[in-house]
Amino acid sequence: KGIRVTVRNLTYTVQSFRDKKETAVLLSDVSGMFNPGEMTALLGPSGSGKTTFLDLVSGRKTVGEIDGAIHFGGKAPTTRFLRRHTGYVEQFDTLISALTVHEMLMYTAELKRPLEESAESKEAACEKLLHDLGLAGARDVLVGSEMVKGISGGQAKRLNIAIALITDPSVLFLDEPTSGLDSFTANEVMSVVKTLNTDDVTIIATIHSPTAYAFSLFDSAMILCSGKQVYFGPNGPELVTYALDALPGVEKKSPGNSDIEWLIDVFTRADRDGIADNFAEVYKHSDLKARMDAALDDVDKIAANPDTEASRKLQVDSSTTVPFAHALWTMMKFRTRKNYKDGEYLGPRLGEKVFLSFLIFTLYWGIGDDHNPDNVVNVSSALFMWTTLPAFGAAAYVPQIVMERRLFMRERADGLYRPMAYLVFKMLDEMFLLLPVTLVLGAVVFYAMSLSGSFVLFWLVYYFTLGNGVVLAYLVSAVSPNMEAANAILPTYVVTLLFFAGWLIRRDDIPAYWSWYYYIDLMRYSFGSLMINQWEDNDPDWAGGQT
Repeated sequence: KGIRVTVRNLTYTVQSFRDKKETAVLLSDVSGMFNPGEMTALLGPSGSGKTTFLDLVSGRKTVGEIDGAIHFGGKAPTTRFLRRHTGYVEQFDTLISALTVHEMLMYTAELKRPLEESAESKEAACEKLLHDLGLAGARDVLVGSEMVKGISGGQAKRLNIAIALITDPSVLFLDEPTSGLDSFTANEVMSVVKTLNTDDVTIIATIHSPTAYAFSLFDSAMILCSGKQVYFGPNGPELVTYALDALPGVEKKSPGNSDIEWLIDVFTRADRDGIADNFAEVYKHSDLKARMDAALDDVDKIAANPDTEASRKLQVDSSTTVPFAHALWTMMKFRTRKNYKDGEYLGPRLGEKVFLSFLIFTLYWGIGDDHNPDNVVNVSSALFMWTTLPAFGAAAYVPQIVMERRLFMRERADGLYRPMAYLVFKMLDEMFLLLPVTLVLGAVVFYAMSLSGSFVLFWLVYYFTLGNGVVLAYLVSAVSPNMEAANAILPTYVVTLLFFAGWLIRRDDIPAYWSWYYYIDLMRYSFGSLMINQWEDNDPDWAGGQT
């Protein structure tokens, strides 16, 4: 089932961050051939372009100018093909903490495997992966988080690999699969990856500081330095010999160092000392480069045959992205059900609402039916606070959105769902929970305060104001680069809403240049509705007999 991946003269250029008129070349003239049943290591110092190369070949990086050819089975791949026949394991674990290992796999299978496939077939595929990757013993263990104990780091990495394998891909990309793992666990993870070679899977992995054992598992290696290619060829003695004999100024390996430790030191020094260009020139005129170019020419001739298996796979007609309704149902089935049992999820959403409702109805107990002028301010102040609390409470929704960003980006890139399906799921997830909560708390506050007007209107205003708070939190979370920025932006914006809600300054007293803000203030409509509901049929008697 393997597919040969070929890359020829790949160059990647982006605009400079500081000066848009300038460009930066992140990769320059990189070529390589990755065969089925082989595992290739992408090596190089930090910032050498390893992950950039992996993202370009896997189709995950489209911004910037890309020159050169990337072929799967001799043809340029489509996005649909990449989602169906490739898997990508990111450097950082992107899992759902509230799900078990088995549920995490089934959730992905429901969203990524063919819609017409039976549930039994998807279950069988998940069980096979659990067995093959040594996760059967952790089948029903929660993934967990920093707050909740779950699976180990090695198990989490293997689960990420299992997720990438859920569609039986022909090509597997791994970005730093041993990052953050101890030597034993790193060796264990790479041994599991190596077993995939028996299925003719083409494996390409970036790896920064592998152990000697983990590095020995790779069949070939590509080495990048400052965005330039300085080696592509077999792993093992030939790589060491090439570095010793062909590269200028390389010190001999000391007896106490392993091959990989010495190689990392050689290329890190080259990057640091600014001699990567020299290494790249040596490789460009080497026999290794000539042999690879000849092999690429031969592959191009073979690829002209339209009957190859790779060609048939490249003709997939449908994206792996499931229909909107199925994606929404699957997310509700797996994630909402678990969220409603998760104290870490429920606590921030319910705690402050219960406490502040308790504070309001005990502080303003029974004042709603007192229509004396002296009490108007008290009742109106209570309604004002009831309106503003949902906006301030929106801060409880920020952390999850920010922390889920990496998960969303990975699942979106994998084609699990469209952004709109995710947004609707998040809104329903929150609003279904708020429905009974607001009904109970609204009833307690309304009747404890002896308010007038319609309880249904009072509740609906509270419910939809909370909904607006959720949307506000999502918007701020989406545009903020990190949690700190979101936590600074949200309260600042909420405070501006207070000034124009109709209580701190009268509408007629707002300067003309600020009057527009009054009409886009969501609190103004909520507070105004509650004031009308309370006072429309209750006219306080003011001094002089006026009402």
